[in-house]
Amino acid sequence: QVQLEESGGGLVQAGGSLRLSCAASGRFFSINAMGWYRQAPGEQRELVATISSDGRPNCADSVKGRFTISRDNAKNTVFLQMNSLKPEDTAVYYCNAAVPRSRGSGAVWYYWGQGTQITVSS
Repeated sequence: QVQLEESGGGLVQAGGSLRLSCAASGRFFSINAMGWYRQAPGEQRELVATISSDGRPNCADSVKGRFTISRDNAKNTVFLQMNSLKPEDTAVYYCNAAVPRSRGSGAVWYYWGQGTQITVSS
């Protein structure tokens, strides 16, 4: 059982910055990939960025060059540094973690954070 606790959301003006954190706790041996997703009103949830267990990042084209994903494996935490924020970035942001179901298993459970609201004003 894994819990993901997000922090760092809020209101910011266009051009500003925010840093999101998501810490995993509970019972697990390891965490594979972690990531961030977002969902704007009336829109589908979309991928923002992912990062592998060894620190390889991938970002959506819409945020590339502005957002940076990173992780601290010792603290089981993933971060999202968001710079040059735009009103289009307004959404609820969710963190995600892929956790092996058992040692040596190729199957994973996907866990989700509770979501945190990011609002970027014009």
